[in-house]
Amino acid sequence: MKTFMTQFFTWWNGPTLGTRFFTWRKGTKVGEDQFGNVYYEGTFDSEGRKRRWVIYNGYAEASAIPAGWHGWIHHRVDTAPSQENYKPYPWEKNHQANLTGSAAAYRPQGSIAHGDNRPTVTGDYDAWTPGA
Repeated sequence: MKTFMTQFFTWWNGPTLGTRFFTWRKGTKVGEDQFGNVYYEGTFDSEGRKRRWVIYNGYAEASAIPAGWHGWIHHRVDTAPSQENYKPYPWEKNHQANLTGSAAAYRPQGSIAHGDNRPTVTGDYDAWTPGA
């Protein structure tokens, strides 16, 4: 259970007290995805559309929203995946966590972080030198 101070001051590791109160007061649960994220719909926004939001299961990471729910939360479709027999297209990829800053982060060949030696220069390129 989150402490009061964590709920009051942070948003990245769960809903704040304000979000919990707003969700309790104005939100209607629409559904839940396979990761445990819970989706809500509420009052109308300034554009006349119903507000939609998600309460993440754990840390708030926007890429953790599956493709079907992404379309719904961004008002690309009107029907939530929980209210229809949603099947992802074969080309839709499964969620992969953001690995930046971890040992599993992408490091292209030639990068200092890659650990390998850079390929040797073949001589078909002359580097710029000042005054030349």
